[in-house]
Amino acid sequence: MMDRYKIPRTKELEFGGPLGAMILIFLMPATVFYLLLTCRTEQASVLNFPPPLPPLSTLWSPHTFLLLLAWVGLQAALYMLPMGKVTEGIVLRDKSRLQYRINAFHAMGVTALVVGAGLAAGLRLSYIYDHFLQLAFSALLLAFGLSFLLYFKSLFAPETTLAPGGNSGNPIYDFFMGHELNPRIGSFDLKYFCELRPGLLGWALVNMAMLVKETELRGSPSLAMLLVNAFQLLYVVDALWNEEAILTTMDIVHDGFGFMLTFGDLAWVPFIYSLQAYFLVNHPQKLSLPMAAGILLLNGVGYCIFRSANSQKNTFRRNPNDPRVTGELQPYLGQELYGGHGVKESGVGEERNANGGLGNGREGENGCYVGNALLLLPGLKTIPTATGRRLLVSGWWGFVRHPNYLGDLIMALAWSLPCGLTHVLPYFYVFYFTVLLIHREARDEHQCLRKYGLAWQEYCQRVPYRIFPYLY
Repeated sequence: MMDRYKIPRTKELEFGGPLGAMILIFLMPATVFYLLLTCRTEQASVLNFPPPLPPLSTLWSPHTFLLLLAWVGLQAALYMLPMGKVTEGIVLRDKSRLQYRINAFHAMGVTALVVGAGLAAGLRLSYIYDHFLQLAFSALLLAFGLSFLLYFKSLFAPETTLAPGGNSGNPIYDFFMGHELNPRIGSFDLKYFCELRPGLLGWALVNMAMLVKETELRGSPSLAMLLVNAFQLLYVVDALWNEEAILTTMDIVHDGFGFMLTFGDLAWVPFIYSLQAYFLVNHPQKLSLPMAAGILLLNGVGYCIFRSANSQKNTFRRNPNDPRVTGELQPYLGQELYGGHGVKESGVGEERNANGGLGNGREGENGCYVGNALLLLPGLKTIPTATGRRLLVSGWWGFVRHPNYLGDLIMALAWSLPCGLTHVLPYFYVFYFTVLLIHREARDEHQCLRKYGLAWQEYCQRVPYRIFPYLY
């Protein structure tokens, strides 16, 4: 009976297969340290390669490693507290559902109180800046250690719990992609915990530490530093407030928990996403008020597109009659809801992580559809498919196929502009994120074309632009 639920071997390998996975296992940590070391130099030029390399012995500090473990332990304790509601994830291959406690926003509040109490007691938050390389090295060791433990655990996991994308049979590839889909210790879901808690909250804490360090050096924080902190804090708060949406991301639904996500959550997010704030400590920038107002407006436009597109999709997914979607309330016959033009069988649509495991579990993918719809709602344009479902081509999802990606990229640019235009380094996030999202939408296009065939081709004709209107 259980044979029918076994995860088949992964046939389509990503990132160049085992060789590409092996390269990325070394390239990702090397990229982190290359950028951080370059950022510390006076020129901060990406062309100065290699940057000054410190002795390896100076990167290891038992004290910073223990501090990192304490941070992760604090977030784990807050995750386990009976705060917030408990909800169910999507239907798994064996028709079961896992339960998740939604309390990341509560954890952020408690964390803020703990940090505030520490500051009142004399805690030097600038310690993070002073030992940034040691903390990054500790995060690297933790990510590698956890990844090996996860892979070892997955070797004894039931075949029904393996990840569709990490079951190739090649140990290097499966170690990188993640062999087990939802590794748990009791009720503690390791992937779900790491996706938002230690890395995302750590990102906000690192940014604050950079602001404190700049204040120690120059007497007050610069307008550029304040903007970077405010923009990125908004992004973090938005992710934690909308925590439940992560349950339908590609990270949770499809990708296993291996080195790609582990390193992304624990090292890439807190140490690469904070690169703008780290840059500003050593390379202060003066912003005029009109320039700051323009950047503020740009970030606001990006956030509005990002949030309204995701909200429209999520609202329609939960209730296609919602007046916020249709403009008027209509009777509904109770069909299952689907969303994201992704592949789902559960009544909850697929969203993809906009940071791809190297990021913070954002909402993803394009559009929504109603399964087996007997009643089409006025004002909503849809395309029928051979599966009996319909693709939505209205609202933001009729403008471009990935409007939330568009908003994400506009915000990414706004986060980098306070760093000025004289250095390329602070714009690494923009370049990286553009490549990542283009790769993700290509991945989605391939899956949807295979699943919906002619209907997807029609959708692409009606919505020709993928992310950037009139460009791409």
